[in-house]
Amino acid sequence: MTHSLTFTGHARAMLRERGIDPGWVERVVQTPEWTEPDPGDPTVTRAFGRIAEHGGRTLRVVHIDDGMGRRIITVFFDRTRGSGPPGGPS
Repeated sequence: MTHSLTFTGHARAMLRERGIDPGWVERVVQTPEWTEPDPGDPTVTRAFGRIAEHGGRTLRVVHIDDGMGRRIITVFFDRTRGSGPPGGPS
């Protein structure tokens, strides 16, 4: 099932500031390599995916499912998850 994506003002600013393609965000949210709940709020999901077009770096997309779609809260290349999920293969 495809969900519509909306971006908060902060997320839009991060896309511009960090040179992140919105298509990468959509790809990671729709087909993440792995996800985890946000430790501060279990209604918030962290989705991760490596971006081949950006040297294989791991993109973290923090989002919430608001019932109408997914609201992107923030997005960034996660230096702590460069090789994949914790405890997973590199």
